[in-house]
Amino acid sequence: MEQLIELFRRLLLLTDTSYIRYLYDKIDWSARMIGIVGPRGVGKTTMLLQRIKLNHSLDDTLFINADDLYFAEHRLFDLASDFYKNGGRHLFIDEVHKYSEWSKELKMIYDYYPDFQIIFTGSSILDIYKGNADLSRRALSYYLPGLSFREYLNLSYGMQLPAYSLEDILSHKIEFPETRLPLPLFKEYMMKGYYPFFRDPGYEQRLRNVIGLTVENDIPIYASMNIASTKKIRQLLYIISQSVPFKPNFTKIGQMIDVHRNQVTDFLYYLERAGIIAQLRGETGGIRLLGKVEKVYLDNTNLIYALAENKSDIGNIRETFFLSQMKVYNDVFSSEKSDFRIENFTFEVGGQGKQQKQIEGIENAYIVKDNIEYGYKNIIPLWHFGFNY
Repeated sequence: MEQLIELFRRLLLLTDTSYIRYLYDKIDWSARMIGIVGPRGVGKTTMLLQRIKLNHSLDDTLFINADDLYFAEHRLFDLASDFYKNGGRHLFIDEVHKYSEWSKELKMIYDYYPDFQIIFTGSSILDIYKGNADLSRRALSYYLPGLSFREYLNLSYGMQLPAYSLEDILSHKIEFPETRLPLPLFKEYMMKGYYPFFRDPGYEQRLRNVIGLTVENDIPIYASMNIASTKKIRQLLYIISQSVPFKPNFTKIGQMIDVHRNQVTDFLYYLERAGIIAQLRGETGGIRLLGKVEKVYLDNTNLIYALAENKSDIGNIRETFFLSQMKVYNDVFSSEKSDFRIENFTFEVGGQGKQQKQIEGIENAYIVKDNIEYGYKNIIPLWHFGFNY
């Protein structure tokens, strides 16, 4: 355990608390068990270390990575038990999905040590309801997406921009510093601003590495896949990256990658849960997951630039941005007559020259335009939707 403590202290010394993600203030940190899930690279580990640095004593707190070689010969439950007997009361576990019996042992820790807190992170495909040990009644689960456009501006340029509700955005209440021009910063964000490691050299390559680890490691662990299935998912992702947005024909795609159409549906589900793609569904009785998949997108615009090999379409980029920003707080559905529906609002997304023709006769309909700084009446600048979280 001494080596784990030493590694933890080193990480804590390097942790910067000058900027903290929006989700931090929405978490009930007093809960006995908390799970923070999200795609690779969005800042889950940093958030745990920031919480410890700002609010915990090192005398009763331990941070560990479940992928550490220590667990090749030691059980997680035994570590927690020893730590508790030595005065430990808060255990932070990073990448818990890398530990095979994680759900069972977390349940045991929770049940046997009622005054012991467990906070863990995992891949976004991590299902806290999966497995023999039911954690659904025990763990509070939170989802952390990548940076919004607002968060990117605050982190990268030291701005102090607040978040706005959808209603505020539609009412033209977004305020932006007069000393800054939003459009060049918006283009910057679209290319490399969704993941907090955007300042690191070789951003695109790092992003491809994240995608590779997700497809070759996280998804196979979650779905108990063999190497052949992993290769099929890679083929599917390539098809998606060259075609998005597209209306999926599961039979045709299955023929292209030589799997049954039902497997295509499973693969798309895994990629969506892992934060690599987003599936736009039709509205079916208000039950989001039962809606028919109308279009498949990559999850965010940075992935388009990393995977589309200079074949990216500006219309696709605009729609992808709108969906990625708005699905965090809203149920976004396809529209029969336009691009998107949120509650009783309809949205048509386009460039500076987009006209009102496609939304004529539709109540509560808006034109979302790229390359404009200001909106008026039912015309909203596209970049404004990056301030929803």
